[in-house]
Amino acid sequence: MIKKIKRVRRKRGTGPSLYFHKGTHDAIVKYQNSEDQSEREELYVVDILPAFSKLVENLIFMHGFAKINGSYEDLKGDCVSFLYETLGKFDPTRGSKAFSYFNVVAKNWLIIKSKQTIKRNRRHVSMEEILSLRSADALTIESHSLAPSPAYALIKAEALADLFDMLEVIKGRLKGENEISCINAVITLFNKIDDLEFLNKRAIFVYLRELSNLNAKQLSIAMSIIRKHYREISKNGDFDIFF
Repeated sequence: MIKKIKRVRRKRGTGPSLYFHKGTHDAIVKYQNSEDQSEREELYVVDILPAFSKLVENLIFMHGFAKINGSYEDLKGDCVSFLYETLGKFDPTRGSKAFSYFNVVAKNWLIIKSKQTIKRNRRHVSMEEILSLRSADALTIESHSLAPSPAYALIKAEALADLFDMLEVIKGRLKGENEISCINAVITLFNKIDDLEFLNKRAIFVYLRELSNLNAKQLSIAMSIIRKHYREISKNGDFDIFF
């Protein structure tokens, strides 16, 4: 009796190698080096565009960017268009893979776009809408703690990272012991922000006095110096700490 051999099917992977592989990398390099417009169009449409499309699609759904920006198709189309515009900026001689480069570019674009959407939505909240809420409705909204979307959490993490980077830059500019003690207290305060029971202007001032061991006058002078450095640094737009 002949035994039947069952074929074991391998599960199909979902990794980037299925849609953004060495062939895609080579197509991008070839696109950059080609001067034939017809060849460039064919390379983009056949080999590059599908990879860009899938890359952006995965990022949007993985981090929930569509929930913030509303229209998935428009968001995806704009991001893919941006990747197309940056094709010439990728430098294969540095040894990095095209997937790593364009994954970072797309992710950063989506974060920036989402920050802009959040800011715009906050600016356009109508005062009439707020005033029209009944007390019960307002209380219900305040009493519910909703988990933020992955995209919002990612944006918040990026903003906090920029904040700490900026504080370290300011710290490097300071020379006085009081100013350094003050900035160290500020950094500690932000590191422990989730553990604090309540925050208002007075409470923050008390926390900083305790952490820095400075009296009110010393702390006030130190904060004035730190604010001066903050205003100078923020003019350059190197740190995006608000979202």
